[in-house]
Amino acid sequence: MLLTNATIATLDGDAPYGLIRGGAISVESGTIQWAGPMADAPGAGGETVDLEGRLVTPGLIDCHTHIVHGGNRANEFEMRLEGASYEEVARAGGGIVSTVRATRAASEEELLITALPRVDALIAEGVTAIEVKSGYGLDIDTELAMLRAARAIEKARPVRIRTSFLGAHAVPPEYSGRPDAYIDEICLPALEAAHAAGLADAVDGFCEGIAFSPKQIGRVFAKAKELGIPVKLHAEQLSNLGGTQLAARYGALSADHVEYADDADAAALARSGSVAVLLPGAFYALRETKMPPVDAFRRRNVPMAVATDCNPGTSPMTSLLLAMNMACTFFRLTPEEALASVTVNAAKALGLADTGRIAPGLRADLAVWNVEHPAELAYRIGFNPLHQRIFGDAA
Repeated sequence: MLLTNATIATLDGDAPYGLIRGGAISVESGTIQWAGPMADAPGAGGETVDLEGRLVTPGLIDCHTHIVHGGNRANEFEMRLEGASYEEVARAGGGIVSTVRATRAASEEELLITALPRVDALIAEGVTAIEVKSGYGLDIDTELAMLRAARAIEKARPVRIRTSFLGAHAVPPEYSGRPDAYIDEICLPALEAAHAAGLADAVDGFCEGIAFSPKQIGRVFAKAKELGIPVKLHAEQLSNLGGTQLAARYGALSADHVEYADDADAAALARSGSVAVLLPGAFYALRETKMPPVDAFRRRNVPMAVATDCNPGTSPMTSLLLAMNMACTFFRLTPEEALASVTVNAAKALGLADTGRIAPGLRADLAVWNVEHPAELAYRIGFNPLHQRIFGDAA
């Protein structure tokens, strides 16, 4: 397939957006063979598609979601509007624990079926890869069921799935006050079982006062390192406990949320090569005011990604385009940074080296848009200009 007459945001090279006007892309067997000006395009050996000047970007990547879960938490939305804090909701038996109850009660098939509409919403916006976490089972059987349901999404939909084991997400009620016993008796055995079954592409954790300490997360990361699984971390969302520093010491793929991170944390991420994943949906839903240190990340050349954080409690959002707009509006990312945050940097946050840019040898995961300039993708609110999504050879 030869795509012609396109404006191409390659996210590759020195020009803003890596932009090529009047460009073409050659695709063979699901791989980009060539991209550049039309005047230099190779001969078409198959179908030629005239894109009539439309914008082509890499397929979008949602690098942080909790998209597989049971139930919803609309009641907690009401509680927060009536003045309850995130911590107060959690300590009243809501929050993550309420979703744990609903997820444990759901079958594996139900977890898949209820996740698919959320997946479909992302696919409809040009998303070609989605990270999916466990963490709402908090027992061995349900954690594994969540990961199997996540893997099954790839069989049900044309999208790439990366899974993260998030056993260290919260302390379940049956282990209340005994987080270390939970780590020993449930989390670590579940991680070993997930690894043995080939269900975990990464290991995640929630390092926060209402969840686990850096020392406790360190034990989980040590096991992940022993098993050869990369790590990432929910860090510095509600306070600064040193989670970002811990993630950096373990060479984490990413540190996520990071509202309370500081310049020292940015320096640590720069040294480790980790990505700072910004989650404006949770910032918005929780009505937070402490913004992540974007300027420090820029100064330190820390790559920034943006994701939906799709989850039933603190970010019930299934629009990555909206997340881009929020990242620009709340956190002052530029539209170019926003596009990089859901393509090349999101790929880095998932350890994916074969996608996120438009360049020879990479997967032909592409999005074609009815817009004239890439800035329009982050500029519009509640509008989806997708013309066509290309997933390898499948349009």
